[in-house]
Amino acid sequence: MQQGRCTHPTHPSPQHTSITPYAHREMARKEISPETLAFIEEHAEDNVQALALRATRYPKVNMSTAIVQIAARQTARTKLPTWWKIAGIRYPHHLSMEQCSSEVTALYKATLIPEGMKRERITDLSGGFGVDFACMARGFERATYVERQDELCALAEHNMPLLGLPHAEVVNADSVKYLQEMERQSVIFIDPARRDTKGRKTVLISDCEPDISRLQQTLMEKAERVIVKLSPMLDISLALEQLQCVSEVHVVAVKGECKELLLVMEADANSANARIVCTNLPASVPAEWPAPFCFTRQEEENSTYPVATEIKRYLYEPNGVLMKAGAFRTVASHYGVEKLHPNSHLYTSNQCLREFPGRVFEVMAYGGFGKREVKEMLTSVKRANVTVRNFPDSVAELRKRFKLPEGGDDYLFATTLSKGNKVWILCRKATEG
Repeated sequence: MQQGRCTHPTHPSPQHTSITPYAHREMARKEISPETLAFIEEHAEDNVQALALRATRYPKVNMSTAIVQIAARQTARTKLPTWWKIAGIRYPHHLSMEQCSSEVTALYKATLIPEGMKRERITDLSGGFGVDFACMARGFERATYVERQDELCALAEHNMPLLGLPHAEVVNADSVKYLQEMERQSVIFIDPARRDTKGRKTVLISDCEPDISRLQQTLMEKAERVIVKLSPMLDISLALEQLQCVSEVHVVAVKGECKELLLVMEADANSANARIVCTNLPASVPAEWPAPFCFTRQEEENSTYPVATEIKRYLYEPNGVLMKAGAFRTVASHYGVEKLHPNSHLYTSNQCLREFPGRVFEVMAYGGFGKREVKEMLTSVKRANVTVRNFPDSVAELRKRFKLPEGGDDYLFATTLSKGNKVWILCRKATEG
């Protein structure tokens, strides 16, 4: 799709805020004393609760700071492995560590910037801990991090040179006010706060701060490409109704669990034609990004799919990212599998399709819920992983009814077939193909 371009007058950069870059550096230096830094290094792998109980033994150590840094480093070891390896990186409190992107999802965001784009200016209007910014800003002539929390700005000033971004400009400001006066950018990234004043999580665009639906015209005036991160719980159709210039929707999962909903906005785009990109990432950064499954809402509406008249040798369960994106028809059409029921979202085939984006099972047996059929099934199954799809009973109700503990190698699906009959399908993960 052609990248959106607008010609608008640029504005001078706003004045930097109350905290200068020098002040940020001083804050970062003063925050941790040499004694505390030494303690952090010595006890990097220790249990933080146990350390807190022994705080009086170390009067020269700022124990609250040490606990924050040790706990955060332990989180970073798996969440931000590159950062964890760099000596001197300083970390924020628990909530910011919890909310920040993982390294693999941050690097994925960097792939949303086309290789052919001229990388002049990028601004992250919701800097946070700076993980997304550090990954996306590489290669840009100017890179600006905007954040209204003083502490996070101080950490960014300290960390960015260590991460190979000495030219990063840290601005302590309100993002909406900064947006109004900023110069035109190649890329703007924004991740609206998804918590209300009481700290509760929010989902709707209008409940986030700032409300992107109110800012979209200004964003389109200020950048060639805008990348917006929204709640993975947000309904995609609703997002496309509220935002008019969406060219791509990226539904991003990590190991099958939906983590992020990313919208790419361009001035010439029409949200009705947005390309939906479903990507299931591994837990760590791959040597090569996995191939996504892509479709449009129009393709989904127009796709025809075969309906199964019987359960065949293999059963297919789409992963979370496809379920979230609503690619129920297109996935059946693309892979040539038969849908058990329009609302069951389970598929079957006589071929083992390893490339199917989800779990692939080999069907061992299936039957109805009459006493005889259930009894025959239970004679060979002592425990199972139970899933319900388009079925009136819950997993808990089925376990209680069958007296069936969880776990083991058997997978039991309770679902509805195309003619409305309720069945159970006993499977094991496919081992051939």
